[in-house]
Amino acid sequence: MSLEAEIRVLKEERRAVLLAHNYQRPEVQDVADYVGDSLYLSRKAREADREVIVFAGVRFMAETAKILNPTRTVLLPDPRAGCGLADSITAEQLRAWKREHPGAVVVAYINTSADVKAEADVCCTSSNALKIVEQVPPDREILFLPDMFLGDFVRRRTGRKIHLWVGDCPVHARLRPEALRQVRAEHPGAPVIAHPECGCGTQVLPDVDRVLSTDGMVRFAEETRDPEVIVATEVGILHRMRRLNPGTRFTPLDAGAICPYMKEIDLADVRDSLARLQHRIEVPIDVADRARLALERMVAA
Repeated sequence: MSLEAEIRVLKEERRAVLLAHNYQRPEVQDVADYVGDSLYLSRKAREADREVIVFAGVRFMAETAKILNPTRTVLLPDPRAGCGLADSITAEQLRAWKREHPGAVVVAYINTSADVKAEADVCCTSSNALKIVEQVPPDREILFLPDMFLGDFVRRRTGRKIHLWVGDCPVHARLRPEALRQVRAEHPGAPVIAHPECGCGTQVLPDVDRVLSTDGMVRFAEETRDPEVIVATEVGILHRMRRLNPGTRFTPLDAGAICPYMKEIDLADVRDSLARLQHRIEVPIDVADRARLALERMVAA
């Protein structure tokens, strides 16, 4: 029996749902029940009528699923699947930052640990960061963390007073202005879509054709009729885009934009996680209770 077939059998035996992020390995995406961005998968985790949630993503995503589904078993197939961006701020650092700005509203990107989310007022994803910030009363200053490029994008789009934590996604930070110039020259006429985490920041994002979340990129891929599109984000998303629209050539801005954490999980890890119900995610009750409010606000937005 193939690994894919084993996984399908085990999902039924364990009454499990398999969620996969857009950046996961193609073969993991293909066997998942749902594939999408963090916000979409957070909602699907809540809606799924299954006892077990297997999250093919990274730790903060599995923690989010556990916080929103405290009575269910949540599994992360490979415990090494972390996140460099989430590691860029700790709860202690956030508490100190809050003391420097009393009364500020803390907006935490979902790419954060459960401990950090517990210190936030509201969480957001790249899909709804603009909407979340626009809902903050205009007389309140905002602490946005941990991605400075996404935060700067939101600050410029909304005109709000936002203090930015100095953190970034190492994969998106490597997407530089010179790469954009080279690709524009090599692929004239091809539109460029970019994730707002890109390290190009203010130097490049104004020059791309569309700034889109991962979910926005997927929707763009379904709708576009352009013969070629340049994609500036982690390359794992290209698999889904190409399946949705085989008539368009989707070319990475940088073929080396690969998140090693997102590639930790393979089919054998998923099979073993289901078979042994292994690498369970647990979040302390006091932390989960405080983080849940910020996440509920994100999901409801």
